[in-house]
Amino acid sequence: MNDMKRIAVLVFMVFCSLFFAIACNKTKPKVVPEKVMQKIYDEIKTPHKYGLVMVPPDDSKKMDCPSIFRKDGKWIMSYLIYDGRGYETWLAKSDDLLHWENMGRIMSFSADSTRWDWNQKAGYISLQDYKWGGSCELESFDGKYWMSYFGGNTKGYEAGLLSTGIAYTDQDPATVHEWKYLDKPVLMSTDADVRWWENSTMYKSSVIRDKEKLTGYDFVMYYNARGDSINPGRGAERIGMAVSDDMKTWKRYMKDPVLNHHKGITGDAFIQKIGDVYVMFYFGAFWNKERSNAFNRFACSYDLVNWTDWTGEDLIAPSEPYDELFAHKSFVIEWKGTVYHFYCAVNKKEQRGIAVATSRDLKPLSKPLPKRERLR
Repeated sequence: MNDMKRIAVLVFMVFCSLFFAIACNKTKPKVVPEKVMQKIYDEIKTPHKYGLVMVPPDDSKKMDCPSIFRKDGKWIMSYLIYDGRGYETWLAKSDDLLHWENMGRIMSFSADSTRWDWNQKAGYISLQDYKWGGSCELESFDGKYWMSYFGGNTKGYEAGLLSTGIAYTDQDPATVHEWKYLDKPVLMSTDADVRWWENSTMYKSSVIRDKEKLTGYDFVMYYNARGDSINPGRGAERIGMAVSDDMKTWKRYMKDPVLNHHKGITGDAFIQKIGDVYVMFYFGAFWNKERSNAFNRFACSYDLVNWTDWTGEDLIAPSEPYDELFAHKSFVIEWKGTVYHFYCAVNKKEQRGIAVATSRDLKPLSKPLPKRERLR
């Protein structure tokens, strides 16, 4: 009888815990108050542009989309190189987040011309510690490190049908080696369940672990795609969600995007968590005649689903000769009291490199371009 009582008490406690967790999730506010949004802005703003920290070896190549993580006391950056054929993914390393050295390719053009991602492999790190001021390290899952990427088999700048794929490695992610890939895309704009806003093509994705199980799943992917219910090819880009429990099988989470400005581009989500607030860094572009360039902004959420958009000043906007056309595609971390906002800088000659702005002045804005290094 005592055993039966203990079992009954245990079942009751488990039920109460589950009920309490569900109740807490349901009561999370859907809107982040203006006062909290302002506090977040004051925490993440980076008014001091340090300048370019990575540039391609020559004008035939464009450098794009930095993602930074920490491993064994070193900073590692994954980034993209476009060479006229398509995107490949590379690594660089740094001791101080300001001076970077190219290391080599980790996601290369496929030798097999029948592969769906033959000519495009634009990769982005997954499962990073997103605690603001945290370790910035990558978490492994199932004995592997993971990246999501958009791929395609058409040559050219973001040309043809682009789809979302998953890459993985059981080796050290801070070393140069070719990652492995799932055989097929996990999300396509031609899927049977494709949403109205993503039925043209897919772009960047960013994957985090849902530690609180707010979505009911282990992993959440934010991705931007282009589409429209009437004219898919001329639609806007918007950010939506997909979920997974195994990093291999993904399903769309909602019918509508989580962030949508109806015109131009809303894209390239990157997540950090400050206290109990999730912060989505993203870029906007071509919203209207007054906003005809590209710039970085943010939105906030308590539940990963409902996002409150910041209505104040841009986090990063064109202002210098090296970013006078576009200043976009955020990757933002806080390290030892300083906020580093990495972004893709494009000038009016359409030369494209990686720049950083910081929360305190690290000097000097006017330093010469980094020495051009030969990619290997």
